[in-house]
Amino acid sequence: MQESSETYKKKYGVTPADADHETLIKMIEDCFKEGLETQLEPFPETDREFSAILDELRGLDADQLRAKLGISGWKLAPHGEDDMRCQECMYYLVHRRWCDLPELNLPAEPEWWCRLWRI
Repeated sequence: MQESSETYKKKYGVTPADADHETLIKMIEDCFKEGLETQLEPFPETDREFSAILDELRGLDADQLRAKLGISGWKLAPHGEDDMRCQECMYYLVHRRWCDLPELNLPAEPEWWCRLWRI
C-alpha cells in the first residue's frame, strides 16, 4: 500500500505527523495488518552500520510512517533467542510508551522491537 498524507487523512482524519499517541499506535498496528514487511536483518553490529540506518531514516518526514517502520525493522513482538523488546532498549521511555530515538520518535509498546535496539 502506497503511503501518503492524504491516505492517512482519509482513514484516520489526521496524518502521522499530527496524530496523538493512540492514533499512532493504531496506524502502526494497521500497517502490519495490511501486510507491511520490515527489514529485520542485518542487525547493526557496529556504530557505522547503526549510523547508516539512522542516515536513511533522517531522509524521511514524519508522515512516511511505513517507510520508517520498514527501514528500522519494526516488529510487534519480541525478537531473537533472547526475546529482545523495546522495554529493555535504552531509547524506550517506559512511562510514555515511546521510542525516543530522534530518527524514529514513535510510540511503542513494551513487547515490540526494532533493529535499532540498544541496551
